[in-house]
Amino acid sequence: MVLQAEEGLITTSARVLVATAVPVERDAVAQAFPHQAHEIRLPGAVLCRTTAGAGPAAAVLDLLAAGVGPARAAGSTAAALTAAALAGTPYDLVVSAGIGGGFAPGAPLGSLVVADAITVADLGAETPDGFLPVTELGFGIVTHRPPESLVRVVAEATGARTGTVLTVSTVTGTAARAATLRARHPRALAEGMEGFGVAEAADAQGVPVLEIRAISNPVGPRDRAAWRIGDALAALTAAFGKLAPALESWKTV
Repeated sequence: MVLQAEEGLITTSARVLVATAVPVERDAVAQAFPHQAHEIRLPGAVLCRTTAGAGPAAAVLDLLAAGVGPARAAGSTAAALTAAALAGTPYDLVVSAGIGGGFAPGAPLGSLVVADAITVADLGAETPDGFLPVTELGFGIVTHRPPESLVRVVAEATGARTGTVLTVSTVTGTAARAATLRARHPRALAEGMEGFGVAEAADAQGVPVLEIRAISNPVGPRDRAAWRIGDALAALTAAFGKLAPALESWKTV
């Protein structure tokens, strides 16, 4: 492994899988790096490979447009992880990245959020007494927690806010649902559709996971005229431009 937990730091080049939902997000990440990405076709996944940094410590980044929603994202991420493991070049980190909705006032438009908790918000059961997460039904998990040291380093490098990023299968489109989610998850800063699926695939193979969201719209009533997708994509590019040095300095403590 490249991320050497027993020594507490990255000593050689890291191998990172970056999973976005759609190609435009993948391409925004790719724009952060000077090297031309080249395509690698795998069963169930197509990667765009690039590098960050220079020399033997340059990180290898495989960029994957994994698909929309937690199920598709999990399947595509699992395919890429499995192919790398079988080739003897396993990944050291998986990053779920993209644009997303922000909960006001904590995550304004154009800001960046790094998840310290990746939580699935709608996996469970509706009952007469309210929503029960799947854990209260006696099985499964609802939250993956990225390494604290990595969250801290990436947040410091990028200026991102840290908090819970919710994964939903149905995007929030009303003020009532936004309020309900905030009541259930008071530390929530952002909402996306893929993070938990990516995290499930990473966890199944013992690979650390991180989630980064650039805020394109407020969580709540859908007002497409107010969305700032271009600004969010630019923020995503800027964040990944600062990610390689952050990885190099990450101490796994």
